[in-house]
Amino acid sequence: MLLKTVLMLALVAQVLVLENGLLRKPPMGWLAWERFRCNIDCNEDPKNCISEQLFMEMADRLAQDGWRDLGYVYLNIDDCWIGGRDAKGNLVPDRKRFPHGIAFLADYAHSLGLKLGIYEDLGNFTCMGYPGTTLDKVVQDAQTFAEWKVDMLKLDGCYSSPNERAEGYPKMAAALNATGRPIAFSCSWPAYEGGLPPKVNYTLLADICNLWRNFDDIQDSWRSVLSILDWFVIHQDVLQPVAGPGHWNDPDMLLIGNFGLSFEQARAQMALWTVLAAPLFMSTDLRTISAQDIDILQNPLMIKINQDPLGIQGRRILREKSHIEVYLRPLASEASAIVFFSRRMDMPYHYHSSLARLNFSSSMVYEAQDVYTGDIISGLQDKTNFTVIINPSGVVMWYLYPIRKLGIPQH
Repeated sequence: MLLKTVLMLALVAQVLVLENGLLRKPPMGWLAWERFRCNIDCNEDPKNCISEQLFMEMADRLAQDGWRDLGYVYLNIDDCWIGGRDAKGNLVPDRKRFPHGIAFLADYAHSLGLKLGIYEDLGNFTCMGYPGTTLDKVVQDAQTFAEWKVDMLKLDGCYSSPNERAEGYPKMAAALNATGRPIAFSCSWPAYEGGLPPKVNYTLLADICNLWRNFDDIQDSWRSVLSILDWFVIHQDVLQPVAGPGHWNDPDMLLIGNFGLSFEQARAQMALWTVLAAPLFMSTDLRTISAQDIDILQNPLMIKINQDPLGIQGRRILREKSHIEVYLRPLASEASAIVFFSRRMDMPYHYHSSLARLNFSSSMVYEAQDVYTGDIISGLQDKTNFTVIINPSGVVMWYLYPIRKLGIPQH
């Protein structure tokens, strides 16, 4: 009995120690993968290959072009940085592409007020075939990342078995915390188990991971965005309750600034990811991004909504026969974010509705601000009819907040 009690206490202590207190709001930053993939040909393409230079130039842009000050603070390395392991089994970066090492990059990021993220894989190899973090290397690699002063680890799941993942992800969480350095932990575990219970235990995940990938990698296309959105909506009853401060569902990177989305689709992805309380990881070339795309990504009200302190993930609440959908995210101070989203492909659609139809209180008077245009809609009551005009593949997004109770005069 005593042994059972000791074992029980040890398990409880292990779970408690995994809460690292990080990412109380969805993380924001820049991630290399979607835009730059595994481009390692620095002879033919020196400006765009996965290298120290690329990350330093992106760090400069994050710091100098307003991104950092809006909250985009993570500079995240993805696959294809590893050169191998040294004689002691420690990970080392590719010497040609990262001549000064990862600790140098971390210092550079920190000097600009940024944080550095890095990538590994819980298997024999990373997805692109570089040395992985096998179970016997978990503690050693966690210590290496801490010594380099890394601030986030994304741990992928290629070339690993379900049993290895079940042991390895909790083991890495404990190993990161044991280093004494705050390192946010991004897990790909659920994506390799189909993303759903019973194979995925979201209660356990919330204890060991700060964010997790549930579904397929995003590709640079509207079709890919919709496939991810559809999966999140179909399974929202499972996914929505498990997100919150310190533990987020991650539908993958923002495509804005690349090649596959129209202007309307770019605005739609930003709004939908925000209402889903998703991490905002850009993956574009910040050296050449257009002013139009900067405006989408740097929208201050959008970012305020994404970073809302309650950390409640939104849901789709209406799906109309007209192919209009309505999404709602509850926010602090009794405010809400509402996204009116059109899946139509013909022409702008005049959508008629009321707050009563969206289940808002009959005792309050509301005001709405259009997140993209800044327009204010005043005096909204539950039975007030309104019309929003939504472009094909586009959104109208409102920040809705109560201004007074019905029957109480304005001062």
